[in-house]
This record gives sequence, C-alpha cells and structure tokens, in this order.
Amino acid sequence: MRIPYAEMKAEFKRVFLKYGLSEEKAELCATIHTQTNRDGIYSHGSNRISLFASYLKKGWVNAEGAPVKEKEFGAIEVYNGNLGPGITNAVFCVDRAIELAKKFGIGLIGLKNTTHWMRAGTYGLRAADQGFIGINWTNVDGAMPPWGGMEGRLGNNPFVMAAPSPDGTPLLLDMAMSLYSYGKLQVTRLAGKKLPFPGGFDKDGNLTDDPKVVEETRRLLPMGYWKGASFAFILDILSAILSDGGATIDIDNAGKGICGRCSQAFIVIDPQKTSSTEHINEIITRSRAYIKTSALAEGHKEIRSPGEGIAAARKENDEKGIFVDDTVWAEIKAL
Repeated sequence: MRIPYAEMKAEFKRVFLKYGLSEEKAELCATIHTQTNRDGIYSHGSNRISLFASYLKKGWVNAEGAPVKEKEFGAIEVYNGNLGPGITNAVFCVDRAIELAKKFGIGLIGLKNTTHWMRAGTYGLRAADQGFIGINWTNVDGAMPPWGGMEGRLGNNPFVMAAPSPDGTPLLLDMAMSLYSYGKLQVTRLAGKKLPFPGGFDKDGNLTDDPKVVEETRRLLPMGYWKGASFAFILDILSAILSDGGATIDIDNAGKGICGRCSQAFIVIDPQKTSSTEHINEIITRSRAYIKTSALAEGHKEIRSPGEGIAAARKENDEKGIFVDDTVWAEIKAL
C-alpha cells in the first residue's frame, strides 16, 4: 500500500512515544525511518519499527541513553553511547564530526556501546547534504560465517561513503558485507520473489537464490566471497580500535539481541580543503557521463552511479505515497 509522508511519520512517532522515547528522540527517529522508506530502503525503514519497539520494551535499547565524551585529541573524539537509540546516537556523532571538519578539515568520531543505527547511509548523506565527504561504518553481531566456515562469526558490517554532487543527488555507497543483507532477504521474501543472484547457502552447502532458505540457514554469501569476509573482519577491528570499544565477539558474548554494544566510526572530510568546487563538480559530472556511455549488458535498461537509485525512489514515493508492505503496516498499527 501507499501512505502519505506525514501520516507515516506520525504513526512511527506514535509508536516510539508509546515505547518510551522522549518527544525529541521520537521526532528524530520517526523522521529518519520515514526518510529511509521514502528512499526505497524499506528493509531499514518500516520493516524495523516493530523490532526497534521490541528492543525498547526489553530494555536492550536505553531510551534515555545519549553519547558522553570520553576522549579527545584535536580532530578526534571518542564517545560512549550508553546503549541509547542508535539513530539519535549516530546523528549526534556525524553532526559533531561535521563541526570538527569545519575546524580542522577532517573530523573523526569513535562511538562505542551503542545500538542499531538502522540505515547506515543516513549518516553519509547527512554529511554530503552539507557539502562534506562522509565515511562511516559499524560492527554488529556475528550473523555471517567467515569464509570456509558455517557458523556466524563475522558481523555483516555496513560501510558507507558519500559525497556531494552538483545536481543535488549525492554520491552514496551504502553496502553490507554480504551480497544481500538480511533486510533485503526479508523484503524479497515478503514480495514473493527470488533473489537476482544466489545470496547464500542452503543446508547442504549449495548456493541458492531463495531468500527464505538463506534466512533459515543464516549462511549469507559474502560479497566477493573471501574478499567480503576479510572486509567485514577488518571493519570490525577498526571500529573497535577507533572507538575504544568492543568487537563482534564482545557483542555476541553480551547475549542481548541484535546489534547491542556496537562500535562505530564516523569520518567527515571538507573537500574544499583539497580541491575546488569547480573541480569537484566537473570530475563528478564527467565521470558519471562516462560510465553511462558504456553499451548496456544483456537484461539491463540503464546504468546508474551510486546514489541515483535513491533519487528515483524518492520521486516515485513522493508522487504516489510511500510504499509499505500491507502486513508490516498492519503490524505497526497494532503496536
């Protein structure tokens, strides 16, 4: 079904207030979740509302938790998130990194002891929309097997890079370390579809494009096979080091739900310190045009640069109302 932006946001906010968030935090979380759905990332928008509410109810997310500074050194600061809502913690940190970048040209914030920040790309876009380059990532619980293993020991750690562009559509790379995230598996399953390419293994170790099977075995296929598994591991270690926090092994040992006690890194860079607006705009415009001149591969209708899919989803959802799965919406309304 399709829901107007204001109605969707109001419903999300109602739920968050009901489950203990303050007016300010409920407003911010509802806005981010609605924007996420508007951008077509339903897996981390409407589809996470019930899960987030359950974490608040169980006390896995501290509704009153907020970042507290523990260390600082010039352009580097480290914060303890006190298990506060992942969105509000992360927004605080990327905004603080932007402030540091304005002063030093670069800002690095390490955040430990935080919770699920929902859509990772939110924070890269927040920097890009203000004219900065944003790089951020998080570690999470062990939900993906290491290459050669069968049990979840690696976090499917999302990694983001974003940059402003002259046409107002920021460049955005927002990717999980698996070929498909669990959220994408859920969205595909709810739509009654198969994955475009095999996304994991069945119980016999065979690659499969059935999202339900991969959800059941929890044997995600790392992007690039062993390369994706290695990327996930190094992101885990670096996020723990830069935040003075825990790694995936510590999140798993805590035994408190998905993505509790995460460690995150936020890097913001002022591109005006290394280049000019003219050069930035020119290089992005020429490069985008260059890749689009490639002959189309079989079965493809267009070539997009990273981030252009969001613009298309926004346009459609603005015109028709924001899409939400009927079952998911009914579940939210019942909370």
